[in-house]
Amino acid sequence: MNDILPIILSIVVGLAVIGGLIPVFLKARRTSQDFSGPRDANDPAPVDTADAAGSTDTLVQERPEAQLPTSDLEIVEQEEPAAPSLETPLPVEGRLVRLRARLVKSNNALGKGLLALLSRDTIDEDVWEEVEETLLLADVGTDSTMELVDTLRERVKVLGARSPEQVQAMLREELIKLVDPTMDRSLNIDRHDDRPAILMVVGVNGVGKTTTVGKLARVLVAEDKDVLLGAADTFRAAAAEQLATWGARVGVPTVKSDVDGADPASVAFEAVKVGIEQEVDVVMIDTAGRLQNKVGLMDELGKVKRVIEKQASVDEVLLVLDATTGQNGLTQAKVFAEVVNITGIVLTKLDGTAKGGIVVAIQKSLGVPVKLVGLGEGADDLAPFDAESFVDALLS
Repeated sequence: MNDILPIILSIVVGLAVIGGLIPVFLKARRTSQDFSGPRDANDPAPVDTADAAGSTDTLVQERPEAQLPTSDLEIVEQEEPAAPSLETPLPVEGRLVRLRARLVKSNNALGKGLLALLSRDTIDEDVWEEVEETLLLADVGTDSTMELVDTLRERVKVLGARSPEQVQAMLREELIKLVDPTMDRSLNIDRHDDRPAILMVVGVNGVGKTTTVGKLARVLVAEDKDVLLGAADTFRAAAAEQLATWGARVGVPTVKSDVDGADPASVAFEAVKVGIEQEVDVVMIDTAGRLQNKVGLMDELGKVKRVIEKQASVDEVLLVLDATTGQNGLTQAKVFAEVVNITGIVLTKLDGTAKGGIVVAIQKSLGVPVKLVGLGEGADDLAPFDAESFVDALLS
């Protein structure tokens, strides 16, 4: 019995050793089989702890881009360029204030000159001659000058005292009478029951007709008018494109011809036709510059008006004059009035180089009111003419 016990113990120890080695052997064999080939995407390799931290930061930074929703990507890809925003013209009130301020600063030599002369302690014949000269140099015109001087002579004689305040009040009253605030300066731009209002703009070369049409379109848009432009100035290079650019800035369409030298009457006719079909409020026709001493060109202008009137009567014919041309502008006005029946005057460049008296001379000669004035190159530098504001600016 004692001899068998050591044998049994040896067997038990051996079995225990073998039992312990079996799991190790099996684990080594499984590892060799599982990772004998390349790893796939679902079986990542173990990484070092330090490397894992760095990899995690990179994935977080890249994740927002990698996981953008599909709908967001489609919006970006389908997004179209934003349409250019339309300009918003200044309201009439804002333009009037600004224009008056500019006139006060630049064009008050007439008023100040008269005030200085009439405020002297002694007013003799020499002073009255200087007053006449001042008025004539300001292009007030001979008849109006004589009328104003005679009136001032009488009032100064009756007044006796001549304080600066009294002289300014007297001058203001008489100048306002000359400019005539009773004239109707409204624009005939109200739509008729079955057609738009038709407005023609005429004048010689270089006075700013096309620019005036563009600026007036802005004025009408600011008043909530639906406007259509007609580019009947077919003789000046790029005139149609210039007008279309003005219209595009405030969302106003332009009817124009792509043919150089096209018949202006046909373009005007088509513009009116389109305006009637689209039921707009106002159709404005820009015409080619005419030299008032060229009979053929003036006859062509008359033809444009007659062709337009085959569809609708012309409600307004505005003559654009450069205020710096003085009495030459008056000559132009007389000739144009004979051909197309001018209903209103637009005075451009009424700034420091102009002579304000031309307003009086033109109205006195033609019996046609100045309806609009422009004092600069800005898009909104056009405003309705107001007699009292004009005189107040001259005397400020």
